[in-house]
Amino acid sequence: MTSNNIRYNVETEFLEIDSKGAWPILYQHIRSECLNYEYTVQEARKTHNKNLNRYRDVSPYDHSRIVLSKGPCDYINASLVTIGKANRRYILTQGPLSHTTGHFWLMVWEQNCKAVLMLNRIIEKKQEKCHQYWPLATQCGVDDEMVLKEVGLKIQFISEKCASYYTTRTLRLTEIESGNSRDILHFHYTTWPDFGVPQSPTAFLEFLMVVRRSGVLSPNVGPPVVHCSAGIGRSGTFCLVDSCLVLIEENGIGSVNVREILLEMRKYRMGLIQTPDQLRFSYLAIIEGAKLFTNKNHMDDSSFMDTMEIARNNANSTEIELEWMKAKDENEIEEPPPPPPPRGESLKKSIPPTVLENYCGGKRASENVLPPDKPLPIEPSNNSSDMDLCTEDSTTAEKLSSLLFRDPPVETSKIGEENESERSVLRQRKQEERRERRERLASQVREMKRKQEESESWQKWKKSIFTPLNLGVGVGILLIGGGVMAYVYYSNKM
Repeated sequence: MTSNNIRYNVETEFLEIDSKGAWPILYQHIRSECLNYEYTVQEARKTHNKNLNRYRDVSPYDHSRIVLSKGPCDYINASLVTIGKANRRYILTQGPLSHTTGHFWLMVWEQNCKAVLMLNRIIEKKQEKCHQYWPLATQCGVDDEMVLKEVGLKIQFISEKCASYYTTRTLRLTEIESGNSRDILHFHYTTWPDFGVPQSPTAFLEFLMVVRRSGVLSPNVGPPVVHCSAGIGRSGTFCLVDSCLVLIEENGIGSVNVREILLEMRKYRMGLIQTPDQLRFSYLAIIEGAKLFTNKNHMDDSSFMDTMEIARNNANSTEIELEWMKAKDENEIEEPPPPPPPRGESLKKSIPPTVLENYCGGKRASENVLPPDKPLPIEPSNNSSDMDLCTEDSTTAEKLSSLLFRDPPVETSKIGEENESERSVLRQRKQEERRERRERLASQVREMKRKQEESESWQKWKKSIFTPLNLGVGVGILLIGGGVMAYVYYSNKM
């Protein structure tokens, strides 16, 4: 496979879409097609299962959900995503809640999984996105073990290795009754912001290569568990890039239709890839990965990792990488974590990636469980909808849509469950912002009242001390004055 073949196919498609600012159009087209799916989610909507979902708008389809065998509850918000062409299987799931941690590890045990890929941090933007579901081992022999009596499992912390933006842990999962144990690799990507993308395609590919080299993605072992917060955005991005690169390695660049593969993945779990920027990043990573992974066949692992390092640090590596780094330099925000970009900006340039603070070892999150009816958070818009921004020039949009997809333009009046969830979530986010403002105002008012009360208390105290004193001084002066006058009067009279 030559670089010219790569450029003619996926890269040419990427550059064409990018030059037209058409990522929201492509993304909306994919979402609209998925509205035709008629898969049911009856188990997820049952009353006794609702509190097992982190977000009310993300439910596993009945036909692809993971069914637990042990215990009274067989439900977990997790889906088996199968890409037959690539011979890949993944279990995509939400970040565990405090009361679903046992279900999570039971799934890992029953599905014979060899790895867990965690693409989020415990706390993001001051909110708990995932329960602390593994032992931290901050002190030897103190918190290096977690016992889950309800499912008869025990997790032990074995080792940990920290890189600049990801951490690899070894955890030992033991079935208490039988004493059988299994080592689980825990790959934790620590700088991937919610609704955002990694700091560069090459950095992400290096993480993917580390995961691949461990053998946990092999078809002869259980499927890896991949999760972020909802188990659809960052998780979907990882699986899409990996699957496409497998097909490219085996069958050539012409075998990959990124859009069709994403549509296939969405038949197993709803909402995979949450933003146009994540879709754009997926294309970027596939383009770069096609070049790097193809060259891997001609070098050993050590040389390949050296090549990855050079590519990550070389500003002149590729035209696409240069464009990515230029957008990063122009738009990078200093304070981590960065807020999601306005929709309008994503039409012209990539999301400004910012490296978040490392979470090596992490901190134990709050034990509070998020409300079971909490809607899926979405990338906030800038007082306009996706399609309002996408169709500023309707003629251009229709022509481009026809060029890209070879079928009619997106019918913007078609509203499905995903669009309803976005509106409800936007209202929820606005309510949260208003509540935060009210809380800040109330705090300021309380502080002012406290200072006022302290001032009034001080004035009362001064009054209680000095009023009797002033009265006593006045009486004393009056008596002394009267005595002097009496003395003078009697002296003159004598």
